[in-house]
Amino acid sequence: MSAACPLVAGVDEAGRGPLAGPVVAAAVILDPQHPIPGLADSKKLSARRREILFDAIEARAHAHAVALATVEEIDALNIHHASLLAMQRAVAALSVVPTLVLVDGKTCPALPCAARAIIKGDATEPAISAASILAKVTRDRLMEALAAEWPMYGYVKHKGYPTAEHLAALACHGASPFHRRSFAPVAAVLAGESLSAGTHR
Repeated sequence: MSAACPLVAGVDEAGRGPLAGPVVAAAVILDPQHPIPGLADSKKLSARRREILFDAIEARAHAHAVALATVEEIDALNIHHASLLAMQRAVAALSVVPTLVLVDGKTCPALPCAARAIIKGDATEPAISAASILAKVTRDRLMEALAAEWPMYGYVKHKGYPTAEHLAALACHGASPFHRRSFAPVAAVLAGESLSAGTHR
């Protein structure tokens, strides 16, 4: 990529809504000389398509990085601020410093460069789409790894989101070390209260 070309990084996160696991953020600077067809909001893509695009992004992007905020940080800071922290870490981990960062959503983290928040940017900005894919695939893989150790929670299927199956497992087995204790259904279990499928954060 030419040094005169502006380095625009797209940033997005995955995992704001789940009851368990970290929140993961990614930052991607695409290379115009190596386009990646098919980039889109990760939620609109099949798991198989996300995996294919994940490999393409890693191979063709000018720079990319993934970072996370832990369950402990989510509980200490709240999910909004933990998401911003993960985004900060992802941008800081890039091998080059971007001239502009485009962030999916309404709020930008504090960054040492110009930044702009774009609502639904993961559907309109290719670099943000790429970041959403890296973040989603990385987080899904982390939850699948946790499922090997904690199979009773069904993480492979729901990735920690508050499905009826997950709430039932939480009520039956209690909270694992990877559950977010600041989220209402987990807090209710820890307090000895009963859960219903309608309980949410």
